[in-house]
Amino acid sequence: MTTPAESDSPTSAGTIRLRIDGMSCGSCIARVERALLRVDGVDRVAVNLTTEIATVHTGVRAVDRTALTKAVRRAGYDAAPARPG
Repeated sequence: MTTPAESDSPTSAGTIRLRIDGMSCGSCIARVERALLRVDGVDRVAVNLTTEIATVHTGVRAVDRTALTKAVRRAGYDAAPARPG
């Protein structure tokens, strides 16, 4: 069975956590945040350089997890669903 964190289908409104690889500075954080904010349905984003986690807050609209991953990759980084915890 696939958990919501592993699914590439649209998710319900809420919070999505992504592991971001390849960041090394504050400029990287800003670039990833801007890329994720451009995805339809994303309300706000917080990226932590130390944990390499992007926390994406969605509004009432569903957000396609694949679109989030593609946006991060277009910005020059790699993204995957973050493990719980």
